[in-house]
Amino acid sequence: MSEQDSSKQHLPRRGFLQLTLGAVAALMWMPVSALAALWNKAAFEATTQPEAAKGLQVAGETPSSEIDIIAPDFAESGAVVQVEVKSRIANTEAIAILVEKNPTPLIANFIFSGGAEPAVVTRIKMAESSNVQIIVKAGDRYFTAAKMVEVSLSGC
Repeated sequence: MSEQDSSKQHLPRRGFLQLTLGAVAALMWMPVSALAALWNKAAFEATTQPEAAKGLQVAGETPSSEIDIIAPDFAESGAVVQVEVKSRIANTEAIAILVEKNPTPLIANFIFSGGAEPAVVTRIKMAESSNVQIIVKAGDRYFTAAKMVEVSLSGC
């Protein structure tokens, strides 16, 4: 086989590798761009709880006992505070966690697809003793519950 023939055999292989690597790169980029579309910059960068709720497009909240919040009454360090939230409200679509006295109050906004159990366990940072407020979205309605957590050392 001549040198010219062997180079012809490598071109299709190189083209295949370039095409494959390009496709893999495109597939890896897609989830990042999809997440960027879901990122609610206004809500997460808000510096007050009402601004964060407005960024989430909360039209008004109804207090609910159907939201279970498990968090410590006292946390030695605000750097790591475990919070567990479960919604027993039918058709829960989202659960947002806000900490009133944090520099940016919106900690997380979890969105649930159909059939997913509306429950989360996460660790958050708290700047100081504050209410941990939960806002649950179900259809066009918003429900809320809160729990006071005393913090000994600032975590923010």
